[in-house]
Amino acid sequence: MTYTDDSDLPAITDDQLRAALTEIRPYTIVILKAGPKFEMPDADRGSEVAKLIWAHGKRNYALLTAGVMPIVCPVADGSGVTGVSIFDADPAEVEKIMAGDPGVQAGVFIYDIHSTRSFPGSALP
Repeated sequence: MTYTDDSDLPAITDDQLRAALTEIRPYTIVILKAGPKFEMPDADRGSEVAKLIWAHGKRNYALLTAGVMPIVCPVADGSGVTGVSIFDADPAEVEKIMAGDPGVQAGVFIYDIHSTRSFPGSALP
């Protein structure tokens, strides 16, 4: 669907929304940000930082494949935010997961953790 205005959206009744809200579950969002040792992805990025970011990416893909982090979105807009992820885990478990990230351990990334909730089965098209 290409959005032009709200007339393109399906009509939702109060009963439909009430029913859907009974299905929501808790999730955890991580906002990944550039840490003190982050380097932009250009010709000046050092090989050590590049290796750490590659290891971080491999670990993220393993978390995605395992279903622990079903949504992972790298951000490369120069804003200082380097990624957004949604975990199917509670904040304490996500804290432990993030503490084990090689990029976090090396100071390439820092992060914020936020509790959230959503509809199970939500997915990117």
